[in-house]
Amino acid sequence: MNVNNKTLVIIAGPTAVGKTAFCVQLAKRLQTEIISADSRQFYKETVIGTAAPTKKEMDGVPHHFVGNLSIFDYYNVSIYEREAMALLGNLFQEKDFVIATGGSGLYIDTLCYGIDNLPDIDLNLRNSLIQRFQKEGLEPLVAQLQQLDEEYFAIVDKKNPKRVVRALEVCLQTGQTYTSLRKKTKNNRDFKIIKICLTLPREQLNQRICLRTDEMMQKGFLQEAKKLFPYKKLNALNTLGYRELFDYLEEKISLEEAVDKIKTNTKRYAKRQMTWFKREGNNYTFLERPTLDDVLKIIK
Repeated sequence: MNVNNKTLVIIAGPTAVGKTAFCVQLAKRLQTEIISADSRQFYKETVIGTAAPTKKEMDGVPHHFVGNLSIFDYYNVSIYEREAMALLGNLFQEKDFVIATGGSGLYIDTLCYGIDNLPDIDLNLRNSLIQRFQKEGLEPLVAQLQQLDEEYFAIVDKKNPKRVVRALEVCLQTGQTYTSLRKKTKNNRDFKIIKICLTLPREQLNQRICLRTDEMMQKGFLQEAKKLFPYKKLNALNTLGYRELFDYLEEKISLEEAVDKIKTNTKRYAKRQMTWFKREGNNYTFLERPTLDDVLKIIK
């Protein structure tokens, strides 16, 4: 099989921009399947809170890496790369095009370039950072990351201890920025890659985020969070939406405050996502409210 004639179509974009519906229509036109690059949607227990596509929304189009894991499973981006590349090899035997979509820039970059060859971290350093986090909280670590790597600080999820600690580990052990080391290694893929980012005006995207949050609450997001509350310390649940509802369930804030915080933090998350995609500049084609024909012209 000559994969040089095969194409991976990346449809990226911020949360709530409408990637799912658009990709389903595009997949039907290209007669292909969809690979998710949204790390929040891997877990079968977090369907509502991550806005994972339902069977109805998939509309008969096969989706991979959606609800394929449990929150109790160990998983990381290296495993994802290995499994996703194996899947692409199989799909390209029959398909000329495969679509990958999501808002997790790290996972999209892994599909396109491979995982970075970052150093193994000294366990003493890792343990000391974890102990600092447990004793002092995340804020001092985030502040230190800003000093050591301002570029990565601008795009990292500042409420995700795993990513903050990982970046600090690399900075402190190597004396270099996490950003510079991440950018050094890019693997050439045998297939072609077309990268498209869907966008909306900021005000319209914010309105969609608020509307979708209200819809998620109506669909039973709080009930889903209650079921998962006993496992709130799992890394898979240390994520947007669940953190705020867990605070409500611990009686730290009211339900109204929790919902407002979900909306505010989702807007901030969307802004960070766009910062990540824009840093690649010309590698992406940015399209506001595109039609299928607009995208097909770029692809073909």
